[in-house]
Amino acid sequence: MLPLATAAQMQELDRRAIEERGIPSLELMEHAARAVAEAVWELLQPEEDSPAGHGFHSVILMNKKGAPPPTDEEARQAEELREIIESKNTDPTLRVAVFCGPGNNGGDGAACARLLMERGGCQVRAFFVGDRAKMSPDQREMEEKLLAAGGCLEDFLVDMTSRDTLEATMDFEQQKILMWLSTCDVMVDALFGVGLKRPVEGVFRSAVLQMRGGRCPVVSCDIPSGVHADTGEILGEAVQAKITVTFTRGKPGLYTGEGASRAGEARIVDIGIPPELEDQLFREELRLAVVHSPETLPRRPRNAHKGEFGKLFILAGSEGYTGAPVLAARAALRAGAGLVYLGVPREVYPIVAVKCGEAMPLPLPEDYAAVLERARGCDVALIGPGLGRAPGTEKLVLSLLEDLNIPVVLDADGINALAGHIDILDRRSAPTVLTPHEGEFARLTGCPLPVQDRLAAARDFSRGHGCVLVLKGAGTVTAAPDGSAWINATGNPGMAKGGSGDVLAGMTAALLGQKHLRQEGRDNIPELVYSAVCLHGLAGDLCAQRLGEYGMLPSDLIEALPEILREWTE
Repeated sequence: MLPLATAAQMQELDRRAIEERGIPSLELMEHAARAVAEAVWELLQPEEDSPAGHGFHSVILMNKKGAPPPTDEEARQAEELREIIESKNTDPTLRVAVFCGPGNNGGDGAACARLLMERGGCQVRAFFVGDRAKMSPDQREMEEKLLAAGGCLEDFLVDMTSRDTLEATMDFEQQKILMWLSTCDVMVDALFGVGLKRPVEGVFRSAVLQMRGGRCPVVSCDIPSGVHADTGEILGEAVQAKITVTFTRGKPGLYTGEGASRAGEARIVDIGIPPELEDQLFREELRLAVVHSPETLPRRPRNAHKGEFGKLFILAGSEGYTGAPVLAARAALRAGAGLVYLGVPREVYPIVAVKCGEAMPLPLPEDYAAVLERARGCDVALIGPGLGRAPGTEKLVLSLLEDLNIPVVLDADGINALAGHIDILDRRSAPTVLTPHEGEFARLTGCPLPVQDRLAAARDFSRGHGCVLVLKGAGTVTAAPDGSAWINATGNPGMAKGGSGDVLAGMTAALLGQKHLRQEGRDNIPELVYSAVCLHGLAGDLCAQRLGEYGMLPSDLIEALPEILREWTE
């Protein structure tokens, strides 16, 4: 687990380090630039059978149909552009472009360019994007150091807002820059830091498009430009990074929302902020972390019996949805549940009973008191997978929520039943876990789709209603009632198939029901929930490795669980 920090928290941490501890800001910038330069140099190293800097490049420059023949000056310029491209075939020197915006992130880029030049072995060009009047003092200092090392910050003035604008405004020097950029081996994105809040426009958008359109990998400083650091939202256009070198702590936008797919490999590096200063600030803040690995599970007590590992009641299934309850029950058993009672509507009971071996299916009695008695005799209830939305079913769900005093995991139609009846959730005294995808969350809360700030939405709901919320999707967010939150970094697109959520729901309920996993004297339910999410993702990653993302099935996740659980057991 790695702690995260919002943009505001990082700005405050930097301020304290510089103003209260007297750490020179240029020293922090130098450390950040060095880490970025190391990532660039790593990408410049040739892979086996694919030496960097080699390969055939060519360019064909043609007149538009019907256009007059080129003038002598146009012919000279065309030849000069051709030479830039074809020089790549004769000169093996590696080429690096560094895009710097007007701020400290741009200062990191200028320092990175200088460090790469001093190291040698590559041709480095640094480009300034934006208004020079807005350069920070530290960036100006780094520009002076770059000049002293023999480099410079060249102005990047290309505006790709429209083809007409491009053709009308781009002079020959800018054409040469674009031609040279097309031959680069690595680009560095140092346009914006974590403070970006508005869409990327003008020359900044042109620079982003240039980095996205090239065939070479990109290293981003702190956050890919165009990605909102706190939400992962794409602000108009965003860089696609191969590596993102982020400073001191990870940023939420690297792991959730669309930003998770733009960050590439996120590397968290120390730039010299004292650990005790970091600890002091974040003791004052709510927990926020990214989870790459679950809490290690303790060994099971040697003298325990099946009742110690949880009696689980599952209310699930309906006509046309007989797979969901079976997947949930099997996942719960694979995750360690001692006994699983699977209550399904009488009309689908014969089908479900044939599919169940270890779980104990039972047709739901028509008498509500009998259903309640069965559920009350268990340690945890899971309500919702494949349940349907018939009026009688929704009434049953709401009644159980009001009358049960055991932990309840609500999934799928169990969550849909709450829409318009959120007061029932608020009145519950026993723990409740909700596991919606964004569509279910929108139906429950009335928020528009897509959910722009998944982290804030999950935290606000969890705090407001005293429940644990698992907002599923890329970078699944688990939020606790105290405001703490965890972003899951495991899993892959192969899990985006109907039934994967049923597996997660069964696993979650199973972990909550095992008495030896519950910590006496403290509420560790949120930790068990995010561990279930992480284990679920790890099982998916194992399936993708073995079967590929296209061919893997939710049932494969269940079969992968024993190996994953064995690895993460003491």
